Amino acid sequence: MGIEASADIDDLAVIGKGSSVWHLAQIRENAVLGEQCVIGRGAYVGPGVILGNRCKIQNYALVYEPAVVEDGVFIGPSVVLTNDQYPRAVTPTGEIKSGDDWEAVAVTVREGAAIGARSVCVAPVTIGRWALVAAGSVVTRDVPDHALVAGVPARRIGWVGRAGRRLEQQEGRWVCPVTGDAFTEVGERLQSVS
Repeated sequence: MGIEASADIDDLAVIGKGSSVWHLAQIRENAVLGEQCVIGRGAYVGPGVILGNRCKIQNYALVYEPAVVEDGVFIGPSVVLTNDQYPRAVTPTGEIKSGDDWEAVAVTVREGAAIGARSVCVAPVTIGRWALVAAGSVVTRDVPDHALVAGVPARRIGWVGRAGRRLEQQEGRWVCPVTGDAFTEVGERLQSVS
């Protein structure tokens, strides 16, 4: 674990204990990485981005400010979390836009969620707890907890458990084949069965 010499980490960034930042990654000012995070080769973490503990940001992923990424999140290779709801290089009068000419909006990724390789999350959007975004998806609306979404635009195609496996329907409940956790579906959402 450690920080590779070619990584570009701003002096105002906070890197949590036990975190690794690999070759050519860039961590901007006021970004906060929790403990035991892994930032892959060529990844970008924007100014003020907040990462929880034990997050993995894979190679060449782009996490733009003001994203909030909670504990245990996986962001696959070349994923993009956008931040500009109305992107333009110039103002309506043709002047080059500056930072004062736009308002950054966030992608929020809740605890334990995973976003597959080359997916794009179009801000503002929230990815729910333990949800799974299939590789190559374009997320344009909020994803519920435990949802499995895929496609362009992404739509729910199933449910997943904390182990990342697709839940199986058994006697009116959704059950994780790995952990045995059980859920009921109520109005397009899952509720844990105690």
